[in-house]
Amino acid sequence: MDSISITGAKIFFEIPIFGGIPITETQVNSWIVMLAITILCLVLTHDLKVRPTSKRQIIAEWIVEKVTGLVSGNMGERFTYYAPFICAILGLSAFSSLSSLLGMYPPTADLNTIAGWAILIFCMITYTKIKTSGFLGYLKGYTEPFALFTPFNILSELGTPVSMAFRHFGNIVSGVVISTLVYAALASASTLLFGWLPGILGKIPFLQVGIPAVLSVYFDLFSSCMQAFIFSMLTMLYIANAASADE
Repeated sequence: MDSISITGAKIFFEIPIFGGIPITETQVNSWIVMLAITILCLVLTHDLKVRPTSKRQIIAEWIVEKVTGLVSGNMGERFTYYAPFICAILGLSAFSSLSSLLGMYPPTADLNTIAGWAILIFCMITYTKIKTSGFLGYLKGYTEPFALFTPFNILSELGTPVSMAFRHFGNIVSGVVISTLVYAALASASTLLFGWLPGILGKIPFLQVGIPAVLSVYFDLFSSCMQAFIFSMLTMLYIANAASADE
C-alpha cells in the first residue's frame, strides 16, 4: 500500500478486526530482526561443551563475558543478573539500526519502537526505586530537597523516557534523512555534470558511486552501534542510580 504512518513507516496491510489494525513496515522489520537474533543465539549456543571446542562457543562465551563485565563495571556486581536484558537491548538496537544496510526500513527510525523501549525501562527504574526505598519513600523522593521542588521532580522523572527515546530516535532518523538527501542531491548533480554525455553514459549516476558508501559507514554502521551502546549505558546508569538513591 502507498499509505504512510506519521513516523514514515509504510503500512503493509490491515487486519480486518476492530475497524482495521494496521501492520506497518516497522512491525514487520522488527519481527525479522528478532527472528534473526533468535536464530543467531540458537546457532551460537548449539551443542555447548564444558570446555569450548568450537569457534561458535568461543564467540558465545566472549559475548557473555563482555556484557557481564560491562554490567558489573557500570552497575556493580550485584546487578549482573541484568546482563541478559542489557545484551538484548544492545543487540536489538544495533541489529535494528544496521538493517538499513540491507535496504530495510530500520525499526529504530520509528519513534514508536524507541518509545516502547524507553517506557519499559522507565517502568524498571520506577520498580527499582520502589523496591529500594519503599512506596512511601519513593513518593517522598519527589519532595526533596523540599516540597516546593515536587512539580520539577515529577517533570524530571517523566523526562527520563522522553529524553532516552528522542535521543536515540533523533540520531537514527537524522542519518536516514541525511543519507537520502545526499543521495538525491548526488543524482541531480550527476545529471547536471554528465547529462551531456551521449547515449546511456549520460544516464549513469557517476556521483552516486562510492560517496554514499562512505556516508553509510558512519550513519549505518558507526552511528548505529554507538547509539545502541549509549542507550544501553543510560539504561544501566538509570537503574543503578535508582537502586542507590536511598543509600
